[in-house]
Amino acid sequence: MPSRRQSYEGVAVAVPVTVPYRRYSTRGAHWFLGQSLRRLLDESGLDKAQIDGLTVSSFSLGPDTAVGITQHLGLSPRWLDYLPNGGASGVMALRRAARAVQAGDADIVACVAADTNHVDSFRQMLGGFSYFARDASYPYGAGGPNSIFALVTANYMRRYGARRDDFGRIAVSQRINAMKNPLALFKQALSLDDYMAARAISDPIHLFDCVMPCAGGEAFLVMSEQRARELALPHATLRGAIERHNAFSDDPVMERGGWRVDRDDLYAQAGVAPGAIDFIQTYDDYPVIVMLQFEDLGFCDKGEGPEFVRSRDLTYAGDFPNNTGGGQLSAGQAGAAGGFIGMNEALRQLTGQAGERQVADAELGLVCGFGMVTYDRCLCTGAAILGRS
Repeated sequence: MPSRRQSYEGVAVAVPVTVPYRRYSTRGAHWFLGQSLRRLLDESGLDKAQIDGLTVSSFSLGPDTAVGITQHLGLSPRWLDYLPNGGASGVMALRRAARAVQAGDADIVACVAADTNHVDSFRQMLGGFSYFARDASYPYGAGGPNSIFALVTANYMRRYGARRDDFGRIAVSQRINAMKNPLALFKQALSLDDYMAARAISDPIHLFDCVMPCAGGEAFLVMSEQRARELALPHATLRGAIERHNAFSDDPVMERGGWRVDRDDLYAQAGVAPGAIDFIQTYDDYPVIVMLQFEDLGFCDKGEGPEFVRSRDLTYAGDFPNNTGGGQLSAGQAGAAGGFIGMNEALRQLTGQAGERQVADAELGLVCGFGMVTYDRCLCTGAAILGRS
């Protein structure tokens, strides 16, 4: 366990905002980032000049980076970070913003993420995503994440005996949650029969295993608890956070994520065991990744994920609520903002803003991040425990 690390005590997370997702948009990422900031200001009552810290996560900003956004949006922060790390960006943004607040380098940090989705932009993004993808898979006709996660899913099924309906239980539960979420793109009910009958995309991946790329934005604020109370903002507290990159690189195909390396540290920071967690927001670009998180965060042992999902109710009203807003599988994936969707859903749960999908008596939530796919694995993992104030 790392030594001499300061705790995250005294850090508040507040004002979850979402710029409603749309399947396609002719607007750029800059517009969605601007709308995210506007909503933060409107819902917090803050003046733009009070935002003195900024993190930006996006894949479609180029050639701009975070500093270009300060000029576009008329901000003048004294602390700035650019985190184009996909699904891990939300946890990473929170960790860095928390340390900036604790060190006095910033008073109020806006963490914003957004991407657009033009008709052809997803293909363009994949074309320049990484050298690993371009060199190791694209020349053989295996373009994009579906074939990569088909490899990961098939390997997991062979090794641990998972069945397609095990992954289906995850997707169906999340659709039930999404039906209570006005921000989710998918509003049509999904049964396990529907899931099983869906057309194949890249065997064993079928239609409802895949996230839908879309355009949208997400954002939240980080500040001290004292500042949040002064501003009368409903907020959650940060109890612990971890991140890890390029973990288990000796696995021939990804079977473990970096959460496994640092999970004991995470729970020690929060002073709890896994059983104390009231809900979890897993990163869910594909159901197999959700199952890996159940295992690698200590809710069951490696290879026990299939039996775990068979024996639990994963809906918001169940005994193990997962992705209570529907997750990306039912809400959509707005690029790098997909790494923020679970954070904002956790904030809504812990501040009583989840409406009909509210988890009863929720006190502790676990948010996971996972991003930057290469050929046969993802490189970035993170997790944070948030508590009701």
